[in-house]
Amino acid sequence: MPVTNEQVMEALRQCYDPEIPVNIVDLGLIYEVQSDEAGNVNVKMTLTSQGCPAAMSIPDQVKSRIGAIGEVRDVRVEVVWEPAWNPSLISENGRKQLGLEA
Repeated sequence: MPVTNEQVMEALRQCYDPEIPVNIVDLGLIYEVQSDEAGNVNVKMTLTSQGCPAAMSIPDQVKSRIGAIGEVRDVRVEVVWEPAWNPSLISENGRKQLGLEA
């Protein structure tokens, strides 16, 4: 049975920027997830800034979490800078966690 995008997104919700107590999905860092029948998963994501101290640890965390899904054979993570991340990409749930909801 091939891996589903729902399984991948659930794994990504277990990944955090060490400086922000919100998962990377709710932070709006995940731009695209693709998977195929063979169990290959491609993730296009960004970081909060190009100078992010966690620039290497977050993509490694993404690979590890997705790779732990039984049906996954290979994980490729592409970090992109366009479009640039900004706080408007934070989900409603993420805003609540950060106390940004009025």
